[in-house]
Amino acid sequence: MIFRTLLLSLIFLPINAYSSSIKVHERILKNGLKVLVKEDHRSPVVVSQIWYKVGSSYEPNGITGVSHMLEHMMFKGTEKHPLGEFSRIIAENGGNENAFTGRDYTAYFQTMEKSRLEVSFELEADRMRNLRLDPKELKKELEVVTEERRMRTDDKPRSKTQEFFMAMAFTNSPYKNPVIGWPSDIANYQTDDLQVWYERWYAPNNATLVVAGDVQHDAVFALAEKYFAELKTSVIRPIKPQAELEQHGERKTTIKLPAKLPYILMGYKVPVLNTIDNELEAYALEVLAGILDGGSSARLASKLVRGSQIAVSAGAGYNIMSRLPDLFMLDATPAEGKTVFDLEYALKEEINTLKRELVSDEELQRVKAQVLASAVYEKDSNFYQAMQLGMLETVGLGWEKADEYVDKVNLITAKQIRDVARKYLLEEKLNIAYLDPQPITQQKRTSKIAGGRHAH
Repeated sequence: MIFRTLLLSLIFLPINAYSSSIKVHERILKNGLKVLVKEDHRSPVVVSQIWYKVGSSYEPNGITGVSHMLEHMMFKGTEKHPLGEFSRIIAENGGNENAFTGRDYTAYFQTMEKSRLEVSFELEADRMRNLRLDPKELKKELEVVTEERRMRTDDKPRSKTQEFFMAMAFTNSPYKNPVIGWPSDIANYQTDDLQVWYERWYAPNNATLVVAGDVQHDAVFALAEKYFAELKTSVIRPIKPQAELEQHGERKTTIKLPAKLPYILMGYKVPVLNTIDNELEAYALEVLAGILDGGSSARLASKLVRGSQIAVSAGAGYNIMSRLPDLFMLDATPAEGKTVFDLEYALKEEINTLKRELVSDEELQRVKAQVLASAVYEKDSNFYQAMQLGMLETVGLGWEKADEYVDKVNLITAKQIRDVARKYLLEEKLNIAYLDPQPITQQKRTSKIAGGRHAH
């Protein structure tokens, strides 16, 4: 399923006594760049990540997807390091690199042998302020992004349904727009659009540098001073608020697309950790999603898939770390002989059960055990240790929140879960999309971007 709670969000968040025992060192350079270092000396590897506080939710209409487009163009070179040099140098030094764009951030990363960290810093500092945007390269990359959009959205009925769903569910929130952008916007990007976006957001005072691995924090800070401290700042003006309008009734849409199977997608408007008055309610929603979809013994799998066998798959998810209010999601594919309307009734009944009855202590402890297990697992990954710090910092929660996650989840009671279900999972805040499969007539076209670099 595309929506996995705890299993997905725990990739980024969980930390407890196992990992929080390794201190995070912080320094802010004179130009505003925040540097975070987490030492982990078990293997001679280091992960370096640069996080910029800009993503698709920052974009106005007309240039949706420009953050993602700029991410592609960041590999096109500077005067000092021409086209292809960045990746060649990283590879020559035995490293690997990539980037990703989300709704609330854009990030670039390298994994290197520990003695090569300076190589990473020199390259990232150069392209932070000295990117060269060539119109010819933009034209080439527009074709790549157009093909990427076709592969990942236009030719995938579920992804296309999700895109239409988000556009219906949100009235004013920028979360209504796809990260990759709308086709007409992609087709009409100009070099100036990207130049303005780059100069506005790609600055040390709008970035966080995160390093995790076999390093000494003082040495990392010295390297950061050497390569980043003299970079010029930008005037970072706050973006205009785009507060979502109050929803006053259930919204539904039917999407007719060539597809093999029907599909249903449901989402309740809910606050997140950034926007909620009582933060324990956000953790309760997180645990609630784990009750529904936290492994094979969770309710959706045990009741809808294996029990009544009305679904071949069913999932739930909640992004506690969003910058803006978001959706509590449910999705499912009906079994043969069943319909999306059968699933709608069944999914709503699962929500209503959570409103009526307290979850069992056994279920609650299962979810909490998963949190602990995931925290131990994540300790083995420098990349995800760095990622949780960078993401928390960039969305405005602060990296310190990482240390609180397991403890806050462990505080959640069955009553709190029932309370948030009653308070936030309301039918008048519900959005539903049905995928109505149409005959598949077109053969798949050959991809033009096979082997492409970017993972989103």
